Amino acid sequence: EAVGLYNLGQSCCLNSLLQVFLMNIRFTRILRRITVPSPAQRRSNVPYQMLLLLEKMQCGKCKAVGPTELACCLSEHRVKLFVQHDAAQLFLTLWNLLKKQMKRPELVEELSDLYTICVQEHLACQKCSFEVKSNSTMLTLPLPVLDANSHRLKTLEDSLQYFFHPEELTGQNMCFCQQCGRKTTFLQSMKLVHLPQTLTLHLKRFCFERSSRTHKLSHSLPFPQELDLREVLTEDQCLADDSEKDTWQYELFAVVAHSGSSSCGHYCAYIRSLTECKWYCFNDSEVCQVSWDDVKCTYGHSNLNWTETAYLLFYMKKHPQ
Repeated sequence: EAVGLYNLGQSCCLNSLLQVFLMNIRFTRILRRITVPSPAQRRSNVPYQMLLLLEKMQCGKCKAVGPTELACCLSEHRVKLFVQHDAAQLFLTLWNLLKKQMKRPELVEELSDLYTICVQEHLACQKCSFEVKSNSTMLTLPLPVLDANSHRLKTLEDSLQYFFHPEELTGQNMCFCQQCGRKTTFLQSMKLVHLPQTLTLHLKRFCFERSSRTHKLSHSLPFPQELDLREVLTEDQCLADDSEKDTWQYELFAVVAHSGSSSCGHYCAYIRSLTECKWYCFNDSEVCQVSWDDVKCTYGHSNLNWTETAYLLFYMKKHPQ
């Protein structure tokens, strides 16, 4: 049965992310193959402590277990406890620690294949033929929920298209052109090169106002159970061959939802069991089976800012290579 995690004190964000990691069978297959020979190293090794927590959850007969040892291990690596965390930032922190402490190169490579997105950034001068191309990797796609004119984007597909839409850099944003010898208008675009087994989408619902206070955007943004990136993005937004694109069909695996305001809130996770194909809500120590209609309640609502709103979406490939 699905097992919850006790809240150690403002640890709902950590608990939700741990459940998303540990409910991913492809991730736990990698985790089970780590080796940490020294007992002294094991105490401060995040992958090893995560493995111990997984075994405790699978072997115990309690409805919930405490992630105390893992939390202490994380504190040794400067992850603050008993504070409000941002789920996207904490996800990146956990990922970096996992990747850094998995010593075997083949496991690091498998972990990267499981989560890492590859994109190419393209800058082209609009006055001459000068252009710059650079490849980079990302753990999440940080998707806007508003366009440049602060108009609400209506669906997840709209957000994806807007993220990869070319942007003209003018005025203060102009770049120096080596060929022109001065600052000129550039066209900046992002092209998708490679997608991982588990695709993580970050809905940028927290934004800075002019008063430098963070504001939460809670309006509705529907997301599908099945996502085919070939149908969402244009040819100009992709830089991949047909065999790569054929694997860009995804099913929703998990949703990390946030309730409350930007300064005071709570996280929980909705996760689809890969063995049972049933949806569960992981709310710290409480775990219950839910329906797709319950998951859809995290789409958001403009007039209900304190309700659960999807913040991180995890999609898994339907037909992995």
